[in-house]
Amino acid sequence: MTRRVAIIGAGIVGVATAIWLQRDGHDVVLIDRAGPAEGASYGNGGVLAAASVVPVTVPGLFWKAPKMLLSRDQPLFLKWRYLPRLAPWLVRYLAHANAADATRIAAALAPILADSLADHQALADGTGAEKWIVPSDYVFVYDDRAHYEGDAFGWGLRRANGFAWDELEGEAFHAYDPAFARELGFAARLGGHGHISDPGQYVRDLARHVERGGGRIVIAAAEDIVRENGRVCGVRAGGQTIACDAAVMAAGAWSGPLMGRLGLKVPLESERGYHVELWEPTVMPRSPVMVVSGKFVVTPMDGRLRLAGVVEFGGLEAEASRAPFELLKRGIARALPGLGWRHATEWMGHRPAPSDSIPVIGEIPGLAGAYAGFGHHHVGLTGGPRTGRLLAQLISGRKPNVDLGAYSPARFT
Repeated sequence: MTRRVAIIGAGIVGVATAIWLQRDGHDVVLIDRAGPAEGASYGNGGVLAAASVVPVTVPGLFWKAPKMLLSRDQPLFLKWRYLPRLAPWLVRYLAHANAADATRIAAALAPILADSLADHQALADGTGAEKWIVPSDYVFVYDDRAHYEGDAFGWGLRRANGFAWDELEGEAFHAYDPAFARELGFAARLGGHGHISDPGQYVRDLARHVERGGGRIVIAAAEDIVRENGRVCGVRAGGQTIACDAAVMAAGAWSGPLMGRLGLKVPLESERGYHVELWEPTVMPRSPVMVVSGKFVVTPMDGRLRLAGVVEFGGLEAEASRAPFELLKRGIARALPGLGWRHATEWMGHRPAPSDSIPVIGEIPGLAGAYAGFGHHHVGLTGGPRTGRLLAQLISGRKPNVDLGAYSPARFT
């Protein structure tokens, strides 16, 4: 049966959901406050980071975080005036910084992330957006073997979830990619990954495909879900009511207030992320690289090199800070000492962070026809296509081949 589905949010999750729903024969409308790919789907690191199942909340974070916040050279920032509002979420977040919870979170993330390259290729097939998908390695670069061994817990989680990698030490690493500084002497290389060479244009091209297939795009902020007899019957946005049979909440970091209107208080914060793009660089790495000492990604893109990462907590309203941009620039100067560029551009955006680090995916309890797909922290691009496909299967009445219990919105009732 054909259904009319309103999808709130036109980032990678929302657009992927729309495409899979159209392929199932449904009518779709995408509703976004700024338009397709105007949020984190534009500014992400661009890596299809299938092996990024390790949460930020690893054991020891509780003790490390205060020292990190007080150092200009650590990738964790806080707008201190925001701390009173952040505190309830932060207490819940840090409570998961233990081995048992980190192991549980990694196991929940793996089914959403593990086949990211194939998921993106399947999503983009026939859309015209295929050209932006680049199969590649994903490389974690360390100062030396001891530095790498200090991350043994995280690598153990990756191994437990089916990932394998090569170790490149000394000359072996520099033969693989001579662009990097000699003082970076160890790398873990994960094959079977990929990256998007222009994330914003990629998602916009996917959205155009939705339009060509008869889908509508409405640029307006969603205000409420309209209900009748316990079922979704519309979405109120921009002063109008858009009639629908089902609605999907995929508005990223802006999803919290609307979920509250539906009776679910999701502990959701903005994990503010930053990027710097260096245009016409004189050096281009062979593949995307995580510079572990700075916790930032270096990704080759169309005409530029993108440096992305850093975590800042400061809410949705505050302006960007200068310190994260400067940290990224210092980090790349150390990692690629021979790098030059024509000009640089900067971006800050909002990644949706539930306090338990697990995305919210599935049927919203208490309201027939209401679904959620948000909360992927810094791996939304990686997990977007699989999330969209799972939601389309639910809406079409098919049973997904993934147990969705860990992601259920009902955990917040």
